[in-house]
Amino acid sequence: MALLYDAVLRPSKTELISLWAPTQPWFAGDATAEVTRVAAYRFDDPDGEVGIETLLVRAGGGPLLQVALTYRGAPLAGAEDWLIGTMSHSVLGERWVYDAVGDPVYLTAVTTAALTGGHQAEQFLARADDRAGAQQVRVEPSVQVVGSGSAGSPVPPVGSPILTHHEPGITVATAGRLRVVLRREIGASAAHDDTATPDAAPPATLSATWPGQQHPCNLVTVTA
Repeated sequence: MALLYDAVLRPSKTELISLWAPTQPWFAGDATAEVTRVAAYRFDDPDGEVGIETLLVRAGGGPLLQVALTYRGAPLAGAEDWLIGTMSHSVLGERWVYDAVGDPVYLTAVTTAALTGGHQAEQFLARADDRAGAQQVRVEPSVQVVGSGSAGSPVPPVGSPILTHHEPGITVATAGRLRVVLRREIGASAAHDDTATPDAAPPATLSATWPGQQHPCNLVTVTA
């Protein structure tokens, strides 16, 4: 379960993304335009410490882009290369925002969903003055995601170090035996996104639908 707050964010998520995304090699669109949010989905951190959210955005008239974020209450040691920035949350205080491909909590969550046939987290909105969540309202997700795997499938641990690199339209994260491919430009050709090493099991996928996208679209590929 993902608990959301009716909070003020400074800067906003889209403001942070608008400054950071054009500096990335996978960016496509108008670098001078503030990105607009199209849809989003979340995963749950079992420890309740890290916010995990993936946004589908556009920059001006450009293509649909996928930006996966994690939100933390303190800096993640060794993850400076993936730090997008910080923002002030009117309920939770200062938050460190990371490109999620470098965060082991995100990699664990997306790997679990893909390999076990999981879904996005249920979302509930709590009042800004109600951190205990005594009054929560369910929020309908704007994106429906589902993994291609089966319930009960084994999920390998996220190895160390986490290494990332970019290929056309995608970002690839490797961590030990784990390989996670995040499709960045939705609809773009990504020739390597389903490549597995010869001794690895076939890759699992995370596919999604959202308003305007009725047929499942592959967003993430996981090889373990």
